[in-house]
Amino acid sequence: MIGLKRGSVELLSHQEEWNKNAENVILELRQLLGNAAADIQHIGSTAIDSIYAKPIIDIVIGVHDLNDISPYKKLLEEHGFVFRREDIAGQMLFVMGDFEKDMRTHHIHAVKWNGTEWNNYINFRDYLNCHPDKAMLYDACKKKLALQFSDDRRSYTEGKQELIECLLKEAFVWKSTLF
Repeated sequence: MIGLKRGSVELLSHQEEWNKNAENVILELRQLLGNAAADIQHIGSTAIDSIYAKPIIDIVIGVHDLNDISPYKKLLEEHGFVFRREDIAGQMLFVMGDFEKDMRTHHIHAVKWNGTEWNNYINFRDYLNCHPDKAMLYDACKKKLALQFSDDRRSYTEGKQELIECLLKEAFVWKSTLF
């Protein structure tokens, strides 16, 4: 299953279809964006095999300059990637889904390649995939919050923030020891 009503929280065990779907969307984005995208990767909880996740695929597009994506907004929209906003400073958000049913299937984040946001997304995913104990800690936090805030995604997301920041610090240290 892919897709969730906007604002709601429901967690599912990892599904292989998420990885396959992400690969297909990444391929389409590469074809549409060409050299404007330095890299495109599957991120977020659906990219972490051992944990539960909301069935919304997160993908990050790395660009050399955020303005590089602006000329492609109309083309992306024509292919179902709807520009929503700069949800965080220095980051553009595109969404896919069934908008008549208020369902979201994908969140596409455009960020500066190799910048802080890019590195946080990649390091977090890689760290949790390489450290199952940390992934389970994050999983437990998410499950608890999902029960508490099933119809309040904002509170669910805010509730994870402290743990995410802690895990990001650990991921940064871990990543620096790999080189």
